[in-house]
Amino acid sequence: MRYAETGYNLEIDLTKGNIERVETDPKLMALYLGGLGTSVKIHYDRVPPETRAFDPENLLIFSTGLLCGTPAFSANRTLISFISPQTKLLAYPMMGGFWSAELKYAGYDKVIVRGKSPELIYIWIHNDEVEIRDASHLKGKGAIETQELIREELNDPNVQVLAIGLAGENKCFTASIEQSRSSSSRGGGGAVLGDKRIKAVAVRGTKSVNLAHGAQFIDHMKKVTEYINFRNENPIPEVMPILSGIGSPQMMKHVDEKWHTESFAWGNARKRRRDFWTKEVEDNWTKSQTDAITRFISCFNCPQQCGALISHDDVPNYMMKCFSKLTYAMAAYVDDLDFTWRICKRAFEYGLDSFSTPQILAFAVELYDAGILTDEHFKGCPRDNEGRFFWLLDRVARREGIGDILADGTYWAARRIGNGAEAFDHNTTKKHEQMNIKLGMLDPLYYLMYATNEKISITQIEGNWPQAAFPTKEMRESFAADWPQLPNENFKQYFIDWEPRGENSNPHYPTPQIASEIVDWMEMLHNIDDALGICCGMGSFCLKPPYHIHNYPQLISAATGMDVDKEALKKIVNRSRNLHRAFNNLRGMARPDEKPPQDHWKHRFPELEDDLLTHYYTFKGWNYDGVPTKETLEYLDLTWVAKDLEERGVLKDGQN
Repeated sequence: MRYAETGYNLEIDLTKGNIERVETDPKLMALYLGGLGTSVKIHYDRVPPETRAFDPENLLIFSTGLLCGTPAFSANRTLISFISPQTKLLAYPMMGGFWSAELKYAGYDKVIVRGKSPELIYIWIHNDEVEIRDASHLKGKGAIETQELIREELNDPNVQVLAIGLAGENKCFTASIEQSRSSSSRGGGGAVLGDKRIKAVAVRGTKSVNLAHGAQFIDHMKKVTEYINFRNENPIPEVMPILSGIGSPQMMKHVDEKWHTESFAWGNARKRRRDFWTKEVEDNWTKSQTDAITRFISCFNCPQQCGALISHDDVPNYMMKCFSKLTYAMAAYVDDLDFTWRICKRAFEYGLDSFSTPQILAFAVELYDAGILTDEHFKGCPRDNEGRFFWLLDRVARREGIGDILADGTYWAARRIGNGAEAFDHNTTKKHEQMNIKLGMLDPLYYLMYATNEKISITQIEGNWPQAAFPTKEMRESFAADWPQLPNENFKQYFIDWEPRGENSNPHYPTPQIASEIVDWMEMLHNIDDALGICCGMGSFCLKPPYHIHNYPQLISAATGMDVDKEALKKIVNRSRNLHRAFNNLRGMARPDEKPPQDHWKHRFPELEDDLLTHYYTFKGWNYDGVPTKETLEYLDLTWVAKDLEERGVLKDGQN
């Protein structure tokens, strides 16, 4: 009997029309756990470095996590991996909701899709019955609308459906995959579905997931429950409301947006409005948000309520979560939050990433204001900010006119447009739009996270470490006094010594060594979450979470029957991390690519940044070019990867 995992993947070849239920090697769980770990292994084994996003050989893997479908709170993430059309690297955006658990209950850990369908189809999975169905009647339908139409067609309201909208069908590089109350949004997964002619994947399962030591697992979860209840009753007092709780940032519950609106940049990540949050704005936004939200909702088996059902004027009801609430309004310089409720519904139906797309639209407006784009490009476009954004959104999703160029994202669009447009591509890392922050002093922690993490998106890299030094030593000592999630006691002193100004402040503190330790710890937690299928809002993303390095080994051991301690768990996820790094190294990623946006911080320090990168590479066991060394790979039982890198000329003998 297999524990936690089902032990089966569903393999679908769209070119041949083949469907196969394949038993997996049980040793893979011990080596990579599941989720991201085992998906990366499959990509490395089966996707050659020369494969491009829209090649038939590009695998599209829908993966559950090891703990999805178990009683573990918030183990509900579906991880979708593929070669990104935007970055040309391996992308793995995640979504919450119920789809992942339903796939586990249908008897599969992953759905692995290769090839291309000649016609638009959707995949229907019902336990052992799997069909490739015609979806011609769904062509052009919205991503949310498609889900409802398929449920009606299958006559089952409990079917879980992920789907693309028009943007995915048109292979827009920032097309998302929408599902119930969540979306898989970064890197262009919707475009890969569109290229393979997959409109949707529907799943319904009624099987069981087995635990090796069920009673022990529940005992561990009781302690997690106690801590969740405690944190819900005792938010962290030293930080802004958005960071004080657990779960994905509670932006639908909190109406105080002073921090976001005044600290983050507006437009195409160009300008901060430091005096934006007036009493009048606060009152207007509070009323708008309160009126729009019908009720709060959760993902599968989650005690938190991070999403909200939106009902605004004549806009059909839909679900909203997290930062989408602000991205379009801030990008468009629209001060009325009602604009958000209107445009997000349309964007979600199109299936477009709410982090990248608003920046792309603002990028187009800036090019027009600068005279790089002309009246001919904007022919028929309204002149008001709201109207321009709706008009541009439609053009991007349909790939019409200038929208056909913008649909490739700011990096590629800037180079196609030329004539100085490249200067307006100032907020991308590895050709991918970043969070629209524009700050003063370089932060060594965020420099390393932006530069080196394979996720690329900073919103899924940051985590358990506070975002800035606390003003007083007393506050820092109070915060550090009760911090059991830390990997070791040294971190408490690192935090207490970190000051907002002076010698122990950014950019020279945390030091390169301390910064490397902190970033490695936060990165490790994300890799654990992504292997287990845990929402990072309950683990790697938030301050003082219920899941951490000290209780994860207990949960994994009880669920799987493996004997996993902290050191073993660290080695497993480090193995996955280095395999992922090697995969992207084979695709050409190297040190020159590892740099945050140039004007992300006003004050930059090239020599310090170079030292940070070198120090971090050394700490990770990588060479100067950011490639894992032979010694590192051998320690992680990846000798075969070292040999592959050497044979392909990526790793040379004696290179350090």
